[in-house]
Amino acid sequence: MPIIKPVRGFTPQFGKNCFFAENAVVVGDVIMGNDCSAWFSTVIRGDVNSIRIGNKVNIQDGAVLHTLYQKSVIEIADNVSIGHNVCVHGARIDQNCLIGINSVILDHAHIGEGSIIGAGSVVLQGTKIEPGSLYAGTPARRIKDVDPEQAKEMIEKIANNYMMYASWFQEESSASDS
Repeated sequence: MPIIKPVRGFTPQFGKNCFFAENAVVVGDVIMGNDCSAWFSTVIRGDVNSIRIGNKVNIQDGAVLHTLYQKSVIEIADNVSIGHNVCVHGARIDQNCLIGINSVILDHAHIGEGSIIGAGSVVLQGTKIEPGSLYAGTPARRIKDVDPEQAKEMIEKIANNYMMYASWFQEESSASDS
């Protein structure tokens, strides 16, 4: 069973059809929308400040979401993929974004709608990523505009795939309950 734990009077809240891997950890002031998933070894720590997650967001294996006490919050809009081993610390991510594997997004960064952060990138504190951009590197720098239709198609495909993957585990769980 995932660890879902209240802290400081805040109990995590979830929408419909969410999947949590057995060793996912969600604590405190976390509100998550519908059709989301938190995969193996993810940690979503709303103990020191709020974390708001929209609909159809997948938080892949080993990702960590956390904030600064009384100084930063996390806001993740709809249809966002947070790649494996990503660290999001007190940042805002607008809808239809892909955050690549092993990236770090630091406090008060703002990832604009339809953007892609390349694998292994570090988005420094306070960085503003323009909508529809590809950023990569350490520190992350603008590489180019992304084709809006191609990006949307790819990001939606990943989000839909993660909903499908979650359904596999939910089916297995239902079968074992029978």
